[in-house]
Amino acid sequence: MDSERELAFIAVHRDSYPRVYRYVRRRVESPELAEELAADVFRVVWQKWHDQPHADIAWLLTVARNLIGNAYRSRDRFVALQAKLRASAELRSGAESEDLLVHDAMAALRDSERDILQMAYWDELSVAEIAGVLQCSEAAAKVRLHRARAAFRKHMPVTPGASKQNSVTQKMGA
Repeated sequence: MDSERELAFIAVHRDSYPRVYRYVRRRVESPELAEELAADVFRVVWQKWHDQPHADIAWLLTVARNLIGNAYRSRDRFVALQAKLRASAELRSGAESEDLLVHDAMAALRDSERDILQMAYWDELSVAEIAGVLQCSEAAAKVRLHRARAAFRKHMPVTPGASKQNSVTQKMGA
């Protein structure tokens, strides 16, 4: 049987989730991030239920607003880190290097695509190991890796030195 606390939480979630999601969705760039942040709002509600057992919409939206701010700050730190890494690679290898082409293509990928390519090539994990990390079947891991490779190819520029690019995409299994 569910406790009183659980039943009350379920009622708050059922009644408030659509409004919280809409609030978050209007303020972030992707539906996936909005879903994640809206779920995090209710994680916080559950954790603080003893402090604030009757979560009204104003409190829920305040929590959402704080989580959105955290997400933006995290994104800004990531963008700044990518810029530093690119500048470092440019200093090390020159402005037209293969390293920069790969860096830029990787930076253009979605997090999930970049992550699976890094597991496959930087961490040298097998498809079975990747499936274990992602907690999915090997078939699903193969499909995700295939899609990530295709996205990587799409972001690699076609340049006059196409032989360089071909060697990089061949190394990436594309």
